[in-house]
Amino acid sequence: MTSDPVLSIRAASKTFGSRRALDAVSLDVNRGEMIALIGPSGSGKSTLLRSIDGLQTIDEGDGLISAFGGPVQARGKVSNEVRKARIRIGFVAQQFNLVGRLSLFSNVALGSLGRIPLMRGLLGWWPKETREAAMAALARVGVADYAAQRANTLSGGQQQRGAIARALVQKAKIILADEPVASLDPVSARKVMEILRDLNQTDGLTVVVTLHQVDYALRYCDRVVALKAGKKVYDGPASGLNREKLIDIYGPEFEDVFWEGAPQ
Repeated sequence: MTSDPVLSIRAASKTFGSRRALDAVSLDVNRGEMIALIGPSGSGKSTLLRSIDGLQTIDEGDGLISAFGGPVQARGKVSNEVRKARIRIGFVAQQFNLVGRLSLFSNVALGSLGRIPLMRGLLGWWPKETREAAMAALARVGVADYAAQRANTLSGGQQQRGAIARALVQKAKIILADEPVASLDPVSARKVMEILRDLNQTDGLTVVVTLHQVDYALRYCDRVVALKAGKKVYDGPASGLNREKLIDIYGPEFEDVFWEGAPQ
């Protein structure tokens, strides 16, 4: 990890009706970090992640978001140059976002669409480089044996690994993972988190992951950012999240957000 910010958020706010989903959130993400975004339901975690990718516009005002030194959005408008950033950012969603009728291989190969002609991709005319990259990515996440299988016949854990493989074919430098284990059983969830951590530690990818399972945030991420009612209320090492701080974030029933036992 270096102290070279690849993401910068300044005073980002987002309002839905009368609800303030984000309230002047500022955050820098350095190259090579693995950061967990935690907080109660409705705290703004997913809104912040989608705003970083330009999938959600922030409110008009002084807020701005940049990636790799280039603009993503500012003052309530997504930049005309956002595509340059998106090509280098892989987004892994809770519901996998795979095309069910396509094979796992085809879904993963779709990660190359930013670099090859759209028509070739739509027709499945994948260049040799893409075919090789897709199989290598599937092998990397442990599901190469399912390459020819339709995505909608795979388990949730297998589909989520496919979504991560697609980000690798995309040659993403940042992976934004929005509740990637929320729909998985604990065994599959741990495997997905181990893959994300390995990509961070071995390949140097920057990972920002929203998690409802706080024990996973503490186990797999060195830095944790907590949101509460749209405000950033903690930003520091996972080791700094003691019982008192967790009660402040989640309330006295904070044990409910631990799958495998809360700290004493």
